[in-house]
Order: sequence, then structure tokens, then C-alpha cells
Amino acid sequence: MNKKLADNVSMRRPTVKSLAFLALGALFAAPASATDIPMNTVVFGNLDKVTGRVDTMSGRVDMPARFGTLEIIPRACFARPPEEPPENSAFVEIYDIPEKGDKVKVFSGWMFASSPALSALDHPVYDLWVLRCESSKASKSD
Repeated sequence: MNKKLADNVSMRRPTVKSLAFLALGALFAAPASATDIPMNTVVFGNLDKVTGRVDTMSGRVDMPARFGTLEIIPRACFARPPEEPPENSAFVEIYDIPEKGDKVKVFSGWMFASSPALSALDHPVYDLWVLRCESSKASKSD
């Protein structure tokens, strides 16, 4: 092998020292993950499929709200900090309470504002999705 080619090959081969430096740099360059911010109010978008009416409503965490025959109980709502990609997520329990019949749980799980179809309410008459989480001014002293 000629000298010029041998010099190029040796320059490309990483040393233990350079690999350790890269690993250390990757360890400290990893982004810090901030925790989600708990909020006390969930803003929902809703659709009545019979009338075609689209509206918004809000509900406080752990307080039942009504939409048609549905009882919606937000259990938790989180927003990401401003330095993170935007996302609002809420854990919601939804019950259908028809005029004649028993209360039936139709949904229990997390809903995500950025992906409403990921975890959606499956109901023949109503659609409901999370728009955002807010902190209500009335509960600042809670």
C-alpha cells in the first residue's frame, strides 16, 4: 500500500479515545425532557351527528359535564411546556345515559389533541374530542 493511501486509512479508523469522547458528548447532548403541566379544565370539540351541529364545551377535572345523553368526566388533563412540541392530552370517562335504560360506560381512556382519531369516542350519535387543556382562573387558589 502506498504511503498516501495508508495515511488516509489510519485517519479514518476511530481510536478508543475518540469513541469515548463521542459517547460522552452524546450523553450530555441528549435533550432534557420536561414534565407535562397538569391543568384543571378540558376544552372539547363536539359534534351531534343528527343535527350536524359542531360546538365546543369545557369541563373541569373530576366534575361531570353533559352533552346530549353523554356524561363526560375528565379525570386528568396535561399540556406540554412551551419548549416542547405542542400536545394536550386528557384522560376521560364517558357514560351514555339514555332516557330509558341504564348508565353505560362508552369510553374510558386518553384523548390527544394532536391525534383525535388515535383514541376516539365510538358513538352512533355523538363525536367528542379534546381541543386543549386550560388552567381555570377560578381555581388558582385550589
